[in-house]
This record gives sequence, C-alpha cells and structure tokens, in this order.
Amino acid sequence: MKKENLKEEFYKNGRFKRLPVYDLHGHMGSLAAIHFPFPDTDSMVREMDKSGIRMLVFCHHSALLSPDIGNRANIEAVRRYPERLRAYCGINPNYPEIMEKDLKSFGRYYKDVYVGLKFLSDYHSCAITDARYEKAWDTADGMGLMVLLHTWGNSAFNGPEHIRKVAGEFRNARILLGHSCHGEWDRAIALLKDFPNIYLELCAVLDERGFVEKMVAEAGHERIVFGTDFPWFSYNYYIGAVLGADITDEARTGILSANAERLLSEHISLENA
Repeated sequence: MKKENLKEEFYKNGRFKRLPVYDLHGHMGSLAAIHFPFPDTDSMVREMDKSGIRMLVFCHHSALLSPDIGNRANIEAVRRYPERLRAYCGINPNYPEIMEKDLKSFGRYYKDVYVGLKFLSDYHSCAITDARYEKAWDTADGMGLMVLLHTWGNSAFNGPEHIRKVAGEFRNARILLGHSCHGEWDRAIALLKDFPNIYLELCAVLDERGFVEKMVAEAGHERIVFGTDFPWFSYNYYIGAVLGADITDEARTGILSANAERLLSEHISLENA
C-alpha cells in the first residue's frame, strides 16, 4: 500500500498521526477593537488539540501591552498547561524597572515557564539596538535563549540592519525573526546565511506565495520555524500553507516539527513537558 504523504495525511485526518507540530510564535488573551474566537488559555489548548499542535510558545498580550499585569499572565497560563505551553518573557523597555525585575526573576521560571524573551520593538517604539534592551540581550546571550523579535521590512526599529548588528554582537542568543522581515525577503535570507544564530519564522510570511520555496531553495529548511500568531490566525490555514508550498516532506517536517524540537530541547525535556 502506498504510504500517505504529509499533505494527504493532514487533509484526510485534520492532523498528523505521528508528526508533532510546534508553534513558536503565539500570543494569548483578548484585545480591544478586535474579536478573537479563542483568546483564553482553555479554548486555545482545545484548538491546538484539533490540529495536533504539540506545544505553543507564546507571549500573552498583557505581558507586552499591560504593564500592570505583565508577565504574570504568562506564568499563570503555563502553570495551567505545563505539558502544552511555554512562554517568552515579554520585555518592554519603556518600563525599565519592571523589565529589570522580570529579568532578575527569569531564572526562577526558566524551563518550567520560560524558554526565551520576546521583543515587540515596533509597538514599543524602541529599536532592538537601543541601550534600553542591553540587559535583556545580555541575559539571552549568557543563557543561550531564544529571542523572538517582531521584525518587518523597512522598520525603523527592527529592520535587517538592526538585526545584523545584534546578531553579530549576541552570538549565543537564538534569534527568531518573527515575520522574517516581512517584505524584505532577500535581506531576511541573507541574514540567515550570514548568521548561524538566526532563524526565520513564518507568521504573516504565508500571505505571500512563493517565499517558503525561495527560503528553502536558497538557504535550506533547517533554520525555518513554524509560527502563527495564534489566536490571531488559524492553524489549519497555516499548516495548509506549508503543505501547499512546493517543498519536500523532509523540509515540511523540519519546519513544522524537527527544527523547533532542536531549539526547545536546549532548554526543556520534551518527553517530560
């Protein structure tokens, strides 16, 4: 009997039988002026179950945008589902006292809750090269943490030249380019080639046909990771876009699963998570 390929398997069952999918770019919680069908922890995990998502690494909206709540929201969510969730510690340089407190307490929650840091520099209007981020970068570099950056083409805060500077200075940090410098695809691929500590992440990338194929053809699949901004976007849409790309099942397996497993295993035991 012919073995099903990944596309056939997912389209038939709505999930993979043996391939665990990891989402390395998520959020959580409601926001004003936008409706999320599944914003809370419980409903998000139920949606993960439907699509076969093994683990989501997220940063709660409150951790990034509500300093009075902050990273407490991350900790509470992971404590509720420790086998399914890990968090990025949200870093807001506009509140240096809160940021310093979060970084000092990071070790207490490392592995059990946190596997990295999240910068949202476009929203916070502070370039990732700004001195206010220095302590956070030092922490990431010293511990070999994942740092999920919001990156966008032609940004004054997190564009390719900013990334090039921090990637060269903080070489032990695993720098995930959220949205892959959206729109500046060639420069994102150049960064991937030039810096072994850089990873491209697919959230919002999949709105443009052909870029996944371009990334894989020019730089390989080993440092491309799957992310969705969940609950902003649908798992079936995003997994379907990877399956619909003209790449091999080996590349799809790396993007959806193996590359994230390799990153996460530097911090946690996935068998026990």
